[in-house]
Amino acid sequence: MDLLEDYRRATFFFESGDPLGAARLLEPIVEAEPHNTAVRLLLARAYFNSAQLNGAEAQLRVLIEHDPSDHYAHHVLGRTLERAGRFREALPHLRLASAMKTQTDYQEALRRVETWLGKNSAA
Repeated sequence: MDLLEDYRRATFFFESGDPLGAARLLEPIVEAEPHNTAVRLLLARAYFNSAQLNGAEAQLRVLIEHDPSDHYAHHVLGRTLERAGRFREALPHLRLASAMKTQTDYQEALRRVETWLGKNSAA
């Protein structure tokens, strides 16, 4: 098994809009190389883009456990939890990501979740 070639193919699949195909290629790579953060992050994104939210959450939590300062992993985990309707759990991750790095999409996601929680706590 040529892991580098499979990773390149998975990247191509992901970028071509086939996150399921990418995930199938990435799963054995993560199993063989569990400390490779780039592969794990791409797998998490492939899971997110194919609505496999439990898989995305699991991969992102491993990344954050390994590196709590990974703002992007916090952002994607927050988005994953938001997409799953778990807004209260998403909020701290989105706040952290937004505080660690000023980026428009980070702040928009944070505003969405804060607005949703504000509307629903007022009801």
